[in-house]
Amino acid sequence: MSDRGLRLVWIYPDLLSTYGDQGNALVVERRARQRGLQVERQDVRSDQQLPTSGDIYLIGGGEDRPQRLAAERLRRDGGLNRAVDNGAIVFSVCAGYQILGHEFVNDLGEQSQGLGLLDVTSTRGEGERCVGDVLGDIDEHLGLPQLTGFENHQGVTHLGGHARPLARTRLGHGNGTGDGTEGAWHDTVFGTYMHGPVLARNPQIADLLIKLALDVNALPPVDDRWYEALRGERIAAATEPA
Repeated sequence: MSDRGLRLVWIYPDLLSTYGDQGNALVVERRARQRGLQVERQDVRSDQQLPTSGDIYLIGGGEDRPQRLAAERLRRDGGLNRAVDNGAIVFSVCAGYQILGHEFVNDLGEQSQGLGLLDVTSTRGEGERCVGDVLGDIDEHLGLPQLTGFENHQGVTHLGGHARPLARTRLGHGNGTGDGTEGAWHDTVFGTYMHGPVLARNPQIADLLIKLALDVNALPPVDDRWYEALRGERIAAATEPA
């Protein structure tokens, strides 16, 4: 983190901002400010150069064509890869998650090259679309409570040997591979299929991103009553008998 405060970058809101994913940026910004941190937030459109000096980068979901355009521009720009090389934290959702991998299927039915920031490869599923609530147990190495979110995707994402599942599903499809995995992470780069927005439903993940950016083990507590009420409501709705 710079001396001027926490630098938060929201990537390509003009292309990748469906299903309320911009809420993730709002949650990180608010929870940082609640701890007395100065936050410099920059929303970077797809026709702008991506800064490499950010601390936390957030990228959301989008339709197939905007996803392809976003991947092409991020590859040409190179800023996100350089930022990760400098130690930045990246949190990605759905289409953004696929872009961080090696390859994904674009709107033309072709394999598009990703950024290679996560050791994952995405294809298009041949079965029913994955839609609905998801509950899962987050990787114990991250020390976080149960994951709750909403998925809406046709993608199937396979993890390579250098990526760990973000969570193991109790409910829902997650990565769509049938092995119970959801999302992926490695070092300071995280990906998930969860919307919701996911950081509003899982504020502890937002806190993890802030802790990584600050290089600290703990943060001062904040009032979590609103978040916990939302979590409890969504978990109950997902688990109640049909």
